[in-house]
Amino acid sequence: MNAAEALKVALAAGISIEIDGDDLVLEASAPPQPALLDLLSHHKANIVALLRLADDGWSAEDWQVFFDERAGIAEFDGGLSRGQAEANACACCAVEWLNRNPMRSLPGRCLGCGCGDQAHDAVLRNGVVESTGHAWLHSRCWPALCAGKLADPVAALEAIGIAMPANLPNDFGKNGSA
Repeated sequence: MNAAEALKVALAAGISIEIDGDDLVLEASAPPQPALLDLLSHHKANIVALLRLADDGWSAEDWQVFFDERAGIAEFDGGLSRGQAEANACACCAVEWLNRNPMRSLPGRCLGCGCGDQAHDAVLRNGVVESTGHAWLHSRCWPALCAGKLADPVAALEAIGIAMPANLPNDFGKNGSA
C-alpha cells in the first residue's frame, strides 16, 4: 500500500486529515483503529507531501473554485448532465494537479525502474523541458507508471474535499488523452 491508498483508507474511515508543518493532524468522531494509525504513521512523510499544497500555490478553496468552474462550463455550455459535468471537472482537476506536481527523475535515470540506458531500450526524456527538470523513462516502464499515475492526485484532491467518481477513467497513458 502506498501513501495515496493509505490516505484513501483513512478518509473512507471518516478521518479528516490536515497537515501542521511536518505533522499530520487527525480528526474523527471516534478513535481510529490502531492498525490505521500505524498505516498513517508508516506513510506519514509521503502523506504530508501529498497534502502540502504550498508548491502549487493553490488552497483547498482555489481547487474548489477550479472544480466548480469546470463543472459549470461542462454542464451549461457543454450540455452535460450534472453528474457527467462533475466527472469531467474531476478529470480536469486531476490533470491540473499533475501539471502542477510534475514527475521528475535524475537525468538519464528511469523514473519507473531507476536504471539508465538498456540494450534495445534507451531511457527517454518525457515531458517538456523546464527549469525544474522532467522525467526519464524506458518504454517498457511507461505502462506501469501510467497505471498508477492517478493515485496521487486523487488522494490529494479527495483530502481537500473534491471527491473523485468511482468511474473516473484512467486513460492518462493514451495518446491524446487528458
